[in-house]
Amino acid sequence: MSQQALSPYQLVAGVAVITLDNPPVNGLGLALRLRLEEALRVAIADRAVRAIVLSGAGRGFCAGGDITEFDLPAITQSPSLMALFGLIEDSPKPVVAAIHGMALGGGLELAMACHARVAHEQALVGLPEVHLGLIPGAGGTQRLPRLVGVETALNLIVQGRTCQAYTMRDSGLFDQLTSDSPLDAAQALALKLADQVGSGSALRRTGQLSVHMHDAAAFFAYARATAKAQSRGLPAPEAGVDCVEFATTLPFQQGLEGEFEVFSRLRTTAQFAGLRHVFLAERKALEVEGLPSATSPRPVERAVVIGGGTMGSGITISLANGGLSVTMVERDQNALDRGLMTVRQHYEGAQKKGRLSAQQAEQQLSLIKGALDYQGVAEADLVIEAIFEDLQAKREVFEQIDALARPGALLASNTSMLDINQIAAFTGRPQDVLGLHFFSPAQVMKLLEVVEGERTAPEVMATAMAFARRIGKTAVVSGVCEGFIGNRMLQPYMMQAGLLLDEGALPHQVDRAIERWGMAMGPFRVSDLAGNDLGAQIREQRLTQNPNLVYSRNFDAITRMGRFGQKVGRGWYDYVPGQRAPEPSGEVNAAIEAESRRLGIQRRIISDEEIVERLLFALINEGAKILEEGIAQRSSDIDVVYTAGYGFPRWRGGPMFCADQLGLKYVFARMRHFAGGHDYQRCEDFWRPSALLCQLAEREQSSSALNQSEKS
Repeated sequence: MSQQALSPYQLVAGVAVITLDNPPVNGLGLALRLRLEEALRVAIADRAVRAIVLSGAGRGFCAGGDITEFDLPAITQSPSLMALFGLIEDSPKPVVAAIHGMALGGGLELAMACHARVAHEQALVGLPEVHLGLIPGAGGTQRLPRLVGVETALNLIVQGRTCQAYTMRDSGLFDQLTSDSPLDAAQALALKLADQVGSGSALRRTGQLSVHMHDAAAFFAYARATAKAQSRGLPAPEAGVDCVEFATTLPFQQGLEGEFEVFSRLRTTAQFAGLRHVFLAERKALEVEGLPSATSPRPVERAVVIGGGTMGSGITISLANGGLSVTMVERDQNALDRGLMTVRQHYEGAQKKGRLSAQQAEQQLSLIKGALDYQGVAEADLVIEAIFEDLQAKREVFEQIDALARPGALLASNTSMLDINQIAAFTGRPQDVLGLHFFSPAQVMKLLEVVEGERTAPEVMATAMAFARRIGKTAVVSGVCEGFIGNRMLQPYMMQAGLLLDEGALPHQVDRAIERWGMAMGPFRVSDLAGNDLGAQIREQRLTQNPNLVYSRNFDAITRMGRFGQKVGRGWYDYVPGQRAPEPSGEVNAAIEAESRRLGIQRRIISDEEIVERLLFALINEGAKILEEGIAQRSSDIDVVYTAGYGFPRWRGGPMFCADQLGLKYVFARMRHFAGGHDYQRCEDFWRPSALLCQLAEREQSSSALNQSEKS
């Protein structure tokens, strides 16, 4: 078959330029692998071709393997990545990678199989597979140490770090860095290598390079122990150390085989299943159901944040980090000065830690200014209200910004609990009003709940999702209800935590059980962090609306003691100055035991398993109710909320994914068991399964069915 019929590459002055083209990130799925193999074989056989350059179409070189194929037969179908990269490395003609945008995971492994690499200095490179519970599985752990040395390779592989190419200028990974087109430079280098081959020089094949490591056994033992200590029991980091050790102790081909064996084993673990689910769920969450495909986001360049407290300052920083011009508005000069000082201290701290250069810090600060009036609202594309949770106060803010904002500006509330539809009704433009619920500290936490009101326009939703991506947030759409998705589910979780105290547990036992299971912080440590007085306000509001809710009276007892949490050094725990870990409080434990006596309850030993199940199943059941009501678009969105915003272990996939892994029938049966608890707790009401959960359990369906059935 002729080259013209195949058209697998563009021939430029003797160089075959093969372009990876699989939008959006040129993932190495089976279809692309087949096209790439065909193009390589044709180019190698074509006498007119002296050298080959691999380039990427669109916004980057290649972001790696296609994760959607990882549990399909396609992942093992020929050509495998290992075979394809072997074809490249064994090519008698020079193969050069031209890297722009990104070369991540399998994309970087592809580049390392080439005989040379030219990268744009701002290109993002790395082997982040560990964040999916995997190790590089197509030669990355064997080729990277041969190019950059063992220590640098370990840091990249075990930590899953990504970095810009210029930071690895002297590492040996790249043959050339450029601020111009890497494709032009790669073509020139490819021809130079072809001339050298023609003169009898051998190509530099990565797999033939040697790896030297002094006192390797001691070094890898230390690296393995460090990885184990930092990985909280996840197997991939330690496995990464093992595979890099293969590179120093085994011939190249045996090292590749060992790496692939480890990769294949990790691909069957529960950790990979959970991490893969969250990875795909975060991308699915970007899709707004019912949004017309032609809907275009509005431009957002200038923003106003009303409020300069902890949340307002954090939001201001987040917006400036995304390149937006931000005006922070406060009611008096002292409050404004405090807010702006908080912002400045953040950037100064980032500079001291080496996260930003002095120039970058000043550039970010130059985007931020303060004001004591609302005049900046008239020029803003986005206004975010971030004051305290009082509906009347928010009404006053929205009436003022409604009078000043230009047509088409987005008016957003950062409320965590209040009704967005009521807030929208305070304006004459409810179609432009929505909730943007940031999580504290806003400059750190990734989650952003985008709350869609009854009359929020499709354009506004499209704009909000694009805005979230720009400022680096993980966005999830929520409908309007008390607490939206995350905080609404948190309430039954906290209720169960308190009732466990009544029956025999103590705060440190509850926290320890759920933290060992994987949660970043247990419920009582979270309560101390947020402020127990704030929790008391939320309970009061909820009980006013629904007097039948049952909370443990221990919550009110510690509030009456003035134990408001970390901010006062006393909460569910005692906080000793200079001591990192909180101490269980004898005073609190005595009060808990007294409450059990008041209730006439004989305290019992409660297993960690029961603690975990009662907390987890409370989340699952409320999540199912949220789906029934259409508050969440899909069950995987709930998983994203909890893994991105509430410390739920990513490797467990989120509460709804856990329900699938356990089996809805099992969850349903355990809830019925818990419904037989103490009468005063109204257990029958609390543990009554949602209608959707009952339906799916009876049908023996799973979380995937829950996703599909949420609107039925």
